[in-house]
Order: sequence, then structure tokens, then C-alpha cells
Amino acid sequence: MGNPWKAGLAYALGVFAVGFLFGTVRVFFVEPALGTTAAVAIELPLMLGVSWLAAKAVLGRLPVERSPSPRLVMAAVALVVLMLLETGLGMAFGNSLQVQAEAYLSLRGLFTAIGQIGFALIAFFA
Repeated sequence: MGNPWKAGLAYALGVFAVGFLFGTVRVFFVEPALGTTAAVAIELPLMLGVSWLAAKAVLGRLPVERSPSPRLVMAAVALVVLMLLETGLGMAFGNSLQVQAEAYLSLRGLFTAIGQIGFALIAFFA
């Protein structure tokens, strides 16, 4: 069986890369037309679909035992890496940690949190 640490890292990097592309389209094209919350709500199921496909692809190349402990490691590594990447990207665009944390207190932030939890659960159950 594969290394759940490597699988988690690969899963997070793949989903982050696609999310960066989707986020660019969302910010420049969808948000101006529909607003931030609606744009994130539209993006959420798409990103969960991408997450499912990415998890299946990663697990096809780096199989991780289906027992809870290795899958939990994969999911936790993936979530931590994704959160670090998203936080770093936010900081690169000038958003402080406080601003990023406060963003979770909105409806948009709720959708974001649901997506991140879904992302981790997909790694666990895929």
C-alpha cells in the first residue's frame, strides 16, 4: 500500500491547482455578475466533483489502505496542506490572517468551510 502522507500531499496539490483556475474564473467573471456568495455556491459542487476525481486518481497511483487510520492520515495531510496553500495565497494577495479568519463568519465562508470539510471527507471515503 502507498504512503498516506504522499497521497494526501498529491491530492491537496492537484485540487488546489484546479481550484486556483476555478477561482480565477469565479473572481473575474462570475462574481461581478452574480455576487461573491452566489459565485462560491456555484463553484462548491464543481470543486467537490474535482476533489472526487482527484482522490480517485491519486488513490489509483498511490493506493492507501481503506482502514480508518491510513485514510485519516491522508485526509488530514490533504486538509492541512490545502489550508496552508489557501492561507498563503490569501496573504500573497494582501489579506491578513485576521481578514481570512473573519471571512469564515459569512455565508460565503460557510460555503468555503463546507467545501473544505467535503474535500477531507472525500479523501477519507474515496
